[in-house]
Amino acid sequence: MKIYDWHIAPNPRRLHIYLAEKGIKVPLVEVSGENFMLQPSYIAKYPHAMVPMLELDDGTLIGEVMAIARYFEELHPDPPLMGVDAKDKAIVEMWERRANEEGMLAASELFRNTHEAFAARGLPGSAEAIPRVPQLVDRARARMARFYKKFDAQLADNEFVAGPRYTVADITTLCTVDFGKWTENDIPADCKNLRRWYDAVSARPSAKA
Repeated sequence: MKIYDWHIAPNPRRLHIYLAEKGIKVPLVEVSGENFMLQPSYIAKYPHAMVPMLELDDGTLIGEVMAIARYFEELHPDPPLMGVDAKDKAIVEMWERRANEEGMLAASELFRNTHEAFAARGLPGSAEAIPRVPQLVDRARARMARFYKKFDAQLADNEFVAGPRYTVADITTLCTVDFGKWTENDIPADCKNLRRWYDAVSARPSAKA
C-alpha cells in the first residue's frame, strides 16, 4: 500500500491531516515535477492526473481525498472523523461538501486564474491547454467571501464545523482557509467565530502533518 503525494498541494494535505488524526502511517511517493506539473510516469499510471491517490497491495487505485478517507475510516473507525451514526454522518458529509465545493473549489478557481504557472491550466487533471479566465477572478473572490461568511455563522453556535466533534469537515475547511492565503484571501476581520475556530484547529498536532 502506498499514497502518491504532492506534499505542498492542498488536497494531499487534507489526507495528511486525516491520517495524522487517525495515527495511520502509509508510505508516500512524491510525484511532483517541474513548474507545478505531475511526473509523466505518474500520469501514465493514473490518467486522472490528480493527487492524492492510494494504491492498494492488489493494484487497486483509489483517488479523491474523501474516497481514500472512507476506505481508512472503515478499517480504522476510531477516532470517528466521518460521523458516529446516521444523522451525524449525514451532517458531517453535508458540511464537508460545502467546505469543498463552496470554499476549496473557489480558492482553486482563484489560484488557477491568477498564478502565472497556471496560465494554460485552467482546470485540474487535464493535460490539454485550457487558458485561464481573468473574469473568473472576481467571481472566485466573491465565492470565498460567501464561504467565509457562511462558515463564520455556522461556528457561532458550534465548536467545530459539523458540531461538537472534530471531523473531516474541519480538515477540509482548514485546508481551504490556508489555500486562500496563497492568493492573499485570508479570513475577514469580522469573521470572529471562524478565526476562533481556525486558531484552535491550527494548533492541533495534525495540522502540521
